[in-house]
Amino acid sequence: MIDACEAFISDVLKPRFLPGITPTEWNYVVDIRGAYAAGRYRFMQRYRSGMAHNRGEEFDAPFARIDRMGPDNFDVQWMRHTGQWWRVYTGVTFARALHLLETDGVLHPQ
Repeated sequence: MIDACEAFISDVLKPRFLPGITPTEWNYVVDIRGAYAAGRYRFMQRYRSGMAHNRGEEFDAPFARIDRMGPDNFDVQWMRHTGQWWRVYTGVTFARALHLLETDGVLHPQ
């Protein structure tokens, strides 16, 4: 699962949503990455600050997550603007979960 998610990030998400880095005077995206913990794989954007008071500081902002619920049984969640995860799809295969991340605009990085 981890290797497939990392390949998905490098082969699909980065070319589509981060073809280049454009510094601004605000927060701007410098990477798309993932993290696995406790049966969950989180997809995150890495931001860097361009603001004078904290220029160069970085932070992660998750935007989607795949939760392993059983053998080839996964839930797909989206990070709401409230900071809470929201289940969008339940009981899908892993292949379907990746397809949904690629095609459902709600699950795309901002």
